[in-house]
This record gives sequence, C-alpha cells and structure tokens, in this order.
Amino acid sequence: MTRILGLDVGTKTIGVAVSDLLGWTAQGVETIRRRPNHPEEDLKRIQELISEYEIGTVVIGLPKNMNGSIGPSGEACQNFAKEIESLTGLSVILWDERLTTMAAERTLISADVSRKKRKQVIDKLAAVIILQGYMDSQKNKN
Repeated sequence: MTRILGLDVGTKTIGVAVSDLLGWTAQGVETIRRRPNHPEEDLKRIQELISEYEIGTVVIGLPKNMNGSIGPSGEACQNFAKEIESLTGLSVILWDERLTTMAAERTLISADVSRKKRKQVIDKLAAVIILQGYMDSQKNKN
C-alpha cells in the first residue's frame, strides 16, 4: 500500500503531511520555505518526500472563495498541481481547503501554543487537516 501526501501550498511556505500506510491518519512532516526565485527547489524537495515516503497520491489544498469561486491563489495551486502531476506522473487531487488555516489556528490557540510557535507549525497543521479531510471522505464512500 502507498501513502498519500498532503500539501498546503502558500506563497511563502508549503505545509507537508503524509498518511499512515493504511490511509487512516495524517501526520505533519515539515514546512517547506519557498524560494520564489528558485521554484525548482520546492519541486525537488517534494519529489524527495514522494520518494522517501513512497507516495502514490498527492492531495493539494485548493483555496476557494466562500462563494465557491476560484481566485488568484486557487489558480496558483491548480498550476502547482499540474506541475507536480507532470513531474511525478502521480495522481494529484485538489481538495477544498476553505477554513483549514482558521481551523489550524483555533486548534493551536486552544492548545495554548504561543503566537511565535503557531507561525512555525500552522502550515504543517493545515496540511494535516486537508489530508485528513480527504481521507475521511474516502472512508465514507466505502
């Protein structure tokens, strides 16, 4: 069985999560600091993670506006997904991520995590929430 990679793609960072082998739980792995002048570095790191964790599917959070339309950041995520797909040949799924960053923030605040620490882990936690939401939806289909 292969794992699923979850990504929360932002302009400055990419939160990364992976599933367990059974596809039940998502764990945060890391936050990739993006290098705007070297986008190939982001893709290279993602390829390394795909290889290391034996990933079979990639789930990328798709930021939609509250009315369901797709704005500039959603378009950027769609383009990023196409790049990952053509680079790796893996199936890439775009998953509605509305409110995941807010949910991550609430979780960290309720856990009494300091503002400075929250900044360091929020994208990774958002990736966990995106991936867990996707996996839970798949369980409900079976």
